[in-house]
Amino acid sequence: MEIEELLSRYANGERNFAAINLSEAQLSGVNLSGANLSKANLSIANLSRANLSRTDLSYAKLNVARLSGADLSQANLNHAILNVCNLILANLGDAELVEATLIRAELIRAEFSRANLTGANLNNANLREARLRQSNLSRANLSSADLRGASLIAANLEGANLQGTDLSRADLSSANVTNAEFKQANLSFCNLSGANLSGTNLRWVDLRGANLRWADLSDAKLSGANLTGADLTNANLYNASLVHADLREARLMYADWTEANLSGANLTGAKLHSVSRFGLKTEGIICEWLDLSPDGDRTQIRRLTPEDVRKFFHQTLPTIQIIIDAPLDHESHIVLANAYHKIAQKYSPLSQPPTIKVGHRRTMLTFAMANDNQLFCAAFAAILPFLDSEETQKNIVRYLQMLLADNPNILQAKEQKRIKKTSEVLIADLSKKFQIKLMKPGLNIPKRLKFFQAPTQTVLCNSSDQTLPVYNHPNFGKHWAKSSNIVDPDEFTSVKSVKYTLPESSILSNFVKNFPHS
Repeated sequence: MEIEELLSRYANGERNFAAINLSEAQLSGVNLSGANLSKANLSIANLSRANLSRTDLSYAKLNVARLSGADLSQANLNHAILNVCNLILANLGDAELVEATLIRAELIRAEFSRANLTGANLNNANLREARLRQSNLSRANLSSADLRGASLIAANLEGANLQGTDLSRADLSSANVTNAEFKQANLSFCNLSGANLSGTNLRWVDLRGANLRWADLSDAKLSGANLTGADLTNANLYNASLVHADLREARLMYADWTEANLSGANLTGAKLHSVSRFGLKTEGIICEWLDLSPDGDRTQIRRLTPEDVRKFFHQTLPTIQIIIDAPLDHESHIVLANAYHKIAQKYSPLSQPPTIKVGHRRTMLTFAMANDNQLFCAAFAAILPFLDSEETQKNIVRYLQMLLADNPNILQAKEQKRIKKTSEVLIADLSKKFQIKLMKPGLNIPKRLKFFQAPTQTVLCNSSDQTLPVYNHPNFGKHWAKSSNIVDPDEFTSVKSVKYTLPESSILSNFVKNFPHS
């Protein structure tokens, strides 16, 4: 069919031109919007600036065709072959390209927003500065493609192959990149903020200066990745593999990397303010210095020897254990949960509920802390629901007073400074700012519930797995051995104020000496 006949029939309302052969045809600027060109042969055709919006080009052959500036919005290009096709500045917004083939296609600055490219083959395609916002590229082959400066905001790249792809300075913010393959890809200075990269293979990937704020990298494979200067603030790195990763001067403030494997990684100069140091695998880690300042501005530099590194990155979570000499009944459980809810509203380190272990005779509450420096303050608040609270709190204050005593033979200057800070937080933050002691009446603990009147023990466990008994009521355990003439065997012996023998200063100093520097 001649071009003039095609255009005439189209002008007269005909739209079905399926399987037409227009190879090498000159169709620049033509309007074939809404036509049926499925299975058509348009190889080497010139369709630059043509209007092909809503056109059916499924299974069409467009090899080496020229479509620069063409309008293919909402077109059906499913299974079409567009190898080495020129689509520079073309509009393919909302188009269907399921399993289309675009090997080595020229797609510079092309518009693909909301397009469906599921399973498409874009191997070695040039997509520099292309717009692929909210596009579906799941299972697409983008290996060795050029996506420099491309916009893939909120795009779906689940299971896509991006091996060896250049995504430098591309924008993938809020994109879904789960289980994608990025081996040896270039993601330097890429924006991946808020992206879902869970389970993604990023081994040996260049992520220098990348923005990964709030990104989900849980279970991601980042072994050997270059993350120097990358921003991982608030990122989720749970169970991520960072073996031999380069994290020099990376921003990791508030990141969660619990269970992550950092073996052999280089963290020299990393910014680690408010980052948990527990549950990590750190064998062979390299770290000459760290930035612990809240703003990552190097105002709090911590230099580390190899021995310091071992102590700094530890694997034991600091805990507070409160052991109650009574089993927990259902009514007391409800009251206890309500009490800790009220306390958590005033004191955020106790926002995570305790684990509860109930035995035949006793109940154990275990509070996990973010760091050692919270132990004394949190214990001061955690004991509040119980009749033993006043004596336990007095002991905590006594402990800190002992540690603050001018005794250079026990504590070094840095350690004294740290304990002084902890003491100030205890007195200022808890007693004054939050008025912890004044909260007790508001907890509404019924006097008839004997669970809260039972003797208690409070034990602190630091990140070096050292324990420190804070309080142990002398009658703890004794009510179980009462004489048989007691009418109510469940009646507890009264909890009276008793003098508790404090440990030696050396025991206290050893407990705090291994606290992490803040």
